[in-house]
Amino acid sequence: MTTALDQLKQYTTVVADTGDFQQFAQYKPQDATTNPSLILKAVQKAEYRPLLEKTVRDHADESVESIIDHLLIAFGTEILKIIPGRVSTEVDARLSFDTKKSIDKAHHIIDLYKAAGIPKERVLIKLASTWEGIRAAEVLQKDGIRCNMTLLFSLAQAAACAEAGAQLISPFVGRIYDWYKKAAGPNWDEAKDGGANDPGVRSVRSIYAYYKKFGYKTEVMGASFRTTSQIVELAGCDLLTISPDLLQKLHDSTETVERKLSPEASKNAEIARVPVDEASFRFLVNDDAMATEKLAEGIRAFAADAVKLEKLIQEVRAH
Repeated sequence: MTTALDQLKQYTTVVADTGDFQQFAQYKPQDATTNPSLILKAVQKAEYRPLLEKTVRDHADESVESIIDHLLIAFGTEILKIIPGRVSTEVDARLSFDTKKSIDKAHHIIDLYKAAGIPKERVLIKLASTWEGIRAAEVLQKDGIRCNMTLLFSLAQAAACAEAGAQLISPFVGRIYDWYKKAAGPNWDEAKDGGANDPGVRSVRSIYAYYKKFGYKTEVMGASFRTTSQIVELAGCDLLTISPDLLQKLHDSTETVERKLSPEASKNAEIARVPVDEASFRFLVNDDAMATEKLAEGIRAFAADAVKLEKLIQEVRAH
């Protein structure tokens, strides 16, 4: 029997969402995504401790910030030895509201990859989908540096990213689902509100349809999944980035996976264009309580994990 994972790959590019690159071989993903939280999680495992210690040792006379940059590139380089496609490396979330510093950090990351023998075509720079992050992506794309817009929760953010010419967006399915489920409380009915009606799934479907209807080239990569059902409901999306535990469940399953999204079906979608000027963007995101809360929460969480990573590096350096 054909696995659900193999069936999914017929319609969608499968991406591994992890810093734990030793798990890649059996799933054969095309691309991989990382973030500070995933790298922090990985370096606390015994098998990655030598990579952390070597990076700290090799750059002992540099700042902690610089060592983190080298650590991100070390993971990215190892990942690219295994996968045929691209790796996403994230700009520090604490720069989410600083366009210039985000641009400078992105160029620095690309330069470090270049020094490691990795061409920029194999790297996607991850930026938060704030107004400032989107403006940074606009500049970087013109410089030939491809961007993956993360922490994306609304059509307003997606429309602005597409107009800026971003290579790819990562709408967060599971976090949208989490917010609506928590807001509904005891009134949440998984049978009625999940599956095709899952608010995270519906959000990505609307973004996908918007892009295809208006001919945007920006790729849509569903992210942050909680269940295989959410993944299967988005079969046909350009890309889906999936954690190892859910990749394993898809690998072990033989349920039928049918294409749910297609460019052809989206051409006739009844969707109005979304204004993408700064005032409209800020109002539309602010008007969406879920998007506002989840964007802020996501930036805080990634920033907190960056601080934890700094402390871990300081501890390793002290020994």
